[in-house]
Amino acid sequence: MGEHMQIGEVAERTKLSLRTIRHYEEVGLVQPSARSKGGFRLYTESDVERLLLIRRMKPLDFSLEEMGDLLGLLDRLLAADDGPSDRAELLERLKMYHEAAGQRITALRDQLRVAEDFARHLNHLERHGPGREHNSPAPRPS
Repeated sequence: MGEHMQIGEVAERTKLSLRTIRHYEEVGLVQPSARSKGGFRLYTESDVERLLLIRRMKPLDFSLEEMGDLLGLLDRLLAADDGPSDRAELLERLKMYHEAAGQRITALRDQLRVAEDFARHLNHLERHGPGREHNSPAPRPS
């Protein structure tokens, strides 16, 4: 059996809060692999990888249900217990998640472009004042 980590070390490695990790446990996304005699949660490297995958899905606004579905899908693919037709269906569903991730990344890039344009506009306003064009000389005092 691999080395176990307590929740504090897992939080540090995944950059997730203790509260978030416990929440993901409550909603069934990740379960500690074991408990210590004192009842402390113990996690394996595999548990850390699962939490890192969840963390990667979060900025793309995947819902908890979608996260759970994708994690279950990956668990089934790793188990390799399904027949060829079931595996093909699982791979098709995985492809759908991949495409959804790509679409969400494109939307985030669009949002980032708008935000950067806004920041450039604010910079211009800060340097030149409102209502002045880029290339127009500042009015001279009379």
